[in-house]
Amino acid sequence: MALLAPKPETADPVTSTPAPTPRRTNRGVRRRNSIILHVLLMIGALTMLVPFVWMIFTSVKSPSELAQFPPTFFPQEWHWSNYAEALDAAPFDVYFRNSFIIATGHTLITLVIGSMAGYALARIRFRGREIVFLSLVAMLMIPTYTKIVPQFLIVKFMPLFGGNDILGQGGSGWLNTWWALIIPGGLSATSIFLFRQFYLSLPKELEEAARIDGMGEFRIFAQIYTPLIKPAIATVGLLTFQDSWNNFLWPLLVTTTDELRVIQVGLAVFQQLDNTSWHYLMAGTTLATVPMVLLFIMTQKYFIQGFTNSGIK
Repeated sequence: MALLAPKPETADPVTSTPAPTPRRTNRGVRRRNSIILHVLLMIGALTMLVPFVWMIFTSVKSPSELAQFPPTFFPQEWHWSNYAEALDAAPFDVYFRNSFIIATGHTLITLVIGSMAGYALARIRFRGREIVFLSLVAMLMIPTYTKIVPQFLIVKFMPLFGGNDILGQGGSGWLNTWWALIIPGGLSATSIFLFRQFYLSLPKELEEAARIDGMGEFRIFAQIYTPLIKPAIATVGLLTFQDSWNNFLWPLLVTTTDELRVIQVGLAVFQQLDNTSWHYLMAGTTLATVPMVLLFIMTQKYFIQGFTNSGIK
């Protein structure tokens, strides 16, 4: 009698579950990674946002509430009059005007001259171009505050200005003038480097076609290449305006009168050795921050494109 082979067990179609496919597993991993990424981004956003919220809440608190311990986060009473009183404590209208003029001047000089220099380093072949570029990169490694003393001496002993003779002696040079506030900070190596990177990313065929049509070098720069780098213009312009608007040390060194003071120097009137008017200081700081926030909101699209397209992560 032949032995019968046992029948293979068949899975119950009701109770058995199919093994997860790799496609479903990968989809679940991507969803989990996306959730983790969004949580981390939200935590980072809150970390960046909380100081601004604290600044605004502090600006509308009373001095007695600021002296409480433990400190309160939300104001118990909203003192919006702190803003008006802070503006009356110093000529902030003059300070805002001066900061705007200086920041706008620095931005225009940087966009015009910096774009020309970046185009020349990227598109025009001349002897010593690599040496000039390497020197420019070396300038990026020099700390800003190490240049304060040489710049001050140059401004102080500027020949034929402020009563100085041809050798730069006998007067004050550019001190307490608009020249000292605008010229030294009008151009930076960083802006030239960014413009060069953008001009290098553009196709060479545009330049060749323009030369065939009889265009000169300046027309190629102004009409062909520069309109294509709007993200670079927005990025460099925003960074330059922000750096100039927030500058404190240099205007403090080269000016001594209220007619040439800037907003960041003006906020120092609320900081004393024995007492600091935090409610007025935060009110003035909030007003000084508003222009930069509005400028970033208007240019954030091009600003983000500028950093992603330039290859700098």
